[in-house]
Amino acid sequence: MAFDYSMGEHAIREDVADAHRAVWRMIGEPGCWWSGGDRIAFVTEARNARACEACRRRREALSPNEDCGPHLRTTRLPDVVVDTVHRVTTDPARLSRSWLDGVNAAGVTGEQYVELLGVVVAAISIDAFHRALGLPLEPLPASTAGSPSGYRPPGAADSGAWVQTVQPEHAGDSEADLYPSGRTGYVISAMSLVPDSVRMLLRLSDAQYLPIDSIRTPNDNADRTLSRCQIELLAGRVSSLSECFY
Repeated sequence: MAFDYSMGEHAIREDVADAHRAVWRMIGEPGCWWSGGDRIAFVTEARNARACEACRRRREALSPNEDCGPHLRTTRLPDVVVDTVHRVTTDPARLSRSWLDGVNAAGVTGEQYVELLGVVVAAISIDAFHRALGLPLEPLPASTAGSPSGYRPPGAADSGAWVQTVQPEHAGDSEADLYPSGRTGYVISAMSLVPDSVRMLLRLSDAQYLPIDSIRTPNDNADRTLSRCQIELLAGRVSSLSECFY
């Protein structure tokens, strides 16, 4: 069975395995702007990026705009898409608004970028979990046939971010589940132009970190083994090491 952690050295809560299975299945399904095959190819390229010499050279370069040669790639995704996946995977702290403008000018819309970002972030999170536990990476998700839906949230608007977002006060019935408390933070609304990207993020965050309702309650550790202080210390350290914008 996929994501069977029962034979590992460490005891893993079943809700973590359930979240990984659910998100892995979602990755293989057609999205709003990309096919299931495209979305699986994003995972492949995110994995390729870890061994990509061009990415290593760019990561070490003074400027992220330096030409560091062709990427290690094994998919037929367009060059701009491969480069975007690799940059998001290996050098996210140096992404910029001007860089994204260039991606858009090369033919990748804001909606397509957000969906790509959601898939890559989810895949990196799940793969990192496996590496941390010394487990082999899961096989790629199964691809589900079908065409992208083309769904764009009617409440999406410019809120000052690099891409349009859906703020709670503009969320319709279809997006109400993104903001169960009626409030949000940038980390949740950032990918709301593609609601399923947020849903994947929340599914993983609920299991690997804390349910969203627990985050705003300082002493709520959601019955985790670690105390809330320990959870936040680890979260802050990982955020710092990852050069997180937040």
